[in-house]
Amino acid sequence: MKYILSQPQAIYELGQRKNQEDAIFPKKDAATPNDRLFIVCDGMGGHEGGEVASNTVCEELSNYILQHSSVGGDFTNIDFQRALDATYDAIDKKDNGAEKKMGTTLTLLKFHSNGCLAAHIGDSRIYQIRPSKRQILYKSRDHSLVNDLYDIGEITLEEMKTSNQKNVITRAIQPNQPRRAKAEIRQLTDIESGDYFYICSDGMLEEMEDENLINIICDNETSDEEKKRILTEVTKENRDNHSAYLVCVKEVINASDTLLASRKSEPVGSGNKKLSPKRVSTSPKRKKNDDGQTFQIIAYLAIALVVIAIIAVFLLNIGG
Repeated sequence: MKYILSQPQAIYELGQRKNQEDAIFPKKDAATPNDRLFIVCDGMGGHEGGEVASNTVCEELSNYILQHSSVGGDFTNIDFQRALDATYDAIDKKDNGAEKKMGTTLTLLKFHSNGCLAAHIGDSRIYQIRPSKRQILYKSRDHSLVNDLYDIGEITLEEMKTSNQKNVITRAIQPNQPRRAKAEIRQLTDIESGDYFYICSDGMLEEMEDENLINIICDNETSDEEKKRILTEVTKENRDNHSAYLVCVKEVINASDTLLASRKSEPVGSGNKKLSPKRVSTSPKRKKNDDGQTFQIIAYLAIALVVIAIIAVFLLNIGG
């Protein structure tokens, strides 16, 4: 598959914080429709630790993937895991020895020839939304304490929203851990023209319900730039840093359709198989059985000559 993207829309806001601990790739105002990799990280740790962690992960992960993957090729879970391992190695080297380890969440999208790889660690979130059906096709599950408590029946859905533990996460990328946190990876293959992908830090979701998000993104009367403006406006009072990428799939082109179209545009006789030129003979073509017909003509002439000779002898005898 080949995915044609619209201009990606980045949100990168400070909120009520004094410093920015989120990091995004591509950087704000740097994305183009040719980009196929998008990352949002939400750092934590204080004393600039969160900023170091999020920027290290964002930079190392993006550099590794761009250097070790092809633009139009596949991108597997193994490919991502190798990039994540290299990123863990890089953040290990940034460890300042503080008792409270710095760390960061991760959300990542990588469009490739067989779909889109979506990976996350922590409570930053990934959505795939289909406006034609006003439907969320995919929503990542937060690695958080309240989610775990909800899963075992200790709290209700409403209690999750108001719990004083809602910001406690159960997975994060941190340096020099006995066990490195694993990413949850999904290969999203049900992708249609008009689908939106939205990745964001939890700061974007302070006052944002899924229904609100659907209403904003599925509004056919607004452009992508206007959707970004609305998302920025409704989150401007949020306390935390809040960052996001909104990516619209403008068109999906099937590889077989592309091949068929290219073949139709080729001149007759062209293609993958190299054809040798036909040899043109300069001598006139002979009809089938020409040799046999020539022999028959000669035989007939010989017989005629014999008959003429016999008649001539007979006439001479009569005259004599």
